[in-house]
Amino acid sequence: MSPQLTRAGEWFLGSGIQENTGGVARYRRTDTGRNLPVSTEITGYALSAYAYLHERSGDARYLEAIERTARFLTRQAWDVRAGVMPFETEPAEYAYFFDCGIVARGLLAAWRATGERELLDVAIGTGEFMLRDFAGAQGDCHPVLALPSKAPLERDPLRWSRSTGCYQLKSAMAWWGLFEATGDDRFRAAYEGVLEASLATYREFLPGHRDRLKVMDRLHAFGYFLEGLLPRVASDPRCAAALAEGIEIAARHLRDIAPEFARSDAFAQLLRARLYADCAGAAPLDRAAAEWEARQLAEFQAADGGYWFGRKGGEWLPFANPVSTAFAAQALEFRQGGAAPLHLLI
Repeated sequence: MSPQLTRAGEWFLGSGIQENTGGVARYRRTDTGRNLPVSTEITGYALSAYAYLHERSGDARYLEAIERTARFLTRQAWDVRAGVMPFETEPAEYAYFFDCGIVARGLLAAWRATGERELLDVAIGTGEFMLRDFAGAQGDCHPVLALPSKAPLERDPLRWSRSTGCYQLKSAMAWWGLFEATGDDRFRAAYEGVLEASLATYREFLPGHRDRLKVMDRLHAFGYFLEGLLPRVASDPRCAAALAEGIEIAARHLRDIAPEFARSDAFAQLLRARLYADCAGAAPLDRAAAEWEARQLAEFQAADGGYWFGRKGGEWLPFANPVSTAFAAQALEFRQGGAAPLHLLI
């Protein structure tokens, strides 16, 4: 592993971002050293990160972290009676479609690393929860459900996480992974349904807000659409074309807004998308742009190995989080050694 990835891995293991329960906090305040609450989504991302770090290093500490993190999701978060994966466990008031997909992908990554059937079973259960309870009347996916009723919350078009959209394709990748793991065609069909809707609407997603700084947040979400295309980019010319176009759209917005507000995850997602697109033959790598993005991204790594969430007005925002750290560390590793197999994409 490169030095930057080694340092990022040590941050995951030793920063305190992971609680004693095995759950992983959404952010760590770098000014106070305190964590924000644990969420299942961020725990799922951390699980995928541990699987990637273990594959790259063979370090047994990451295998131990996989087991500890997975147990939180399968034995504390997962409500087996209701068939529900909540957003948070204390209290379990909401469930997000997007979060469930990230959890299922994390559990699949952990199952591939360990072979433990329990992890696959809960991944399947979470995927079925997404199929069963998030289905909208118009064939779309409700973004948020209230618990325990499972009633959909009112959507908010100005908040991407509270609306349906092309970003949900990243979460639907869990269905593709479950199809590959089980052969269950329901999961393939579900992924393809979200894919078709996303291909029809992705050009409408950006800018999507009057506030330029909010556009940077939506740019991060648009990166999820680019990632969600990857299972089909080599076999469907429409996906290849959308990936190539989407990279140009994202790059244009990123360069425009970054001097005012830059998110490390947005840089990382764009760089990863470029590298996967090049490998798949969807878009030749713009080396000058990729090098610039990599240089910018490297500046976000803090002294403790984690990555700053963002920079506004030239000042670092006092947050480090697992998503920013995992995305950034993986993007820079890909830049040096090539993109990993898709199932290892965090």
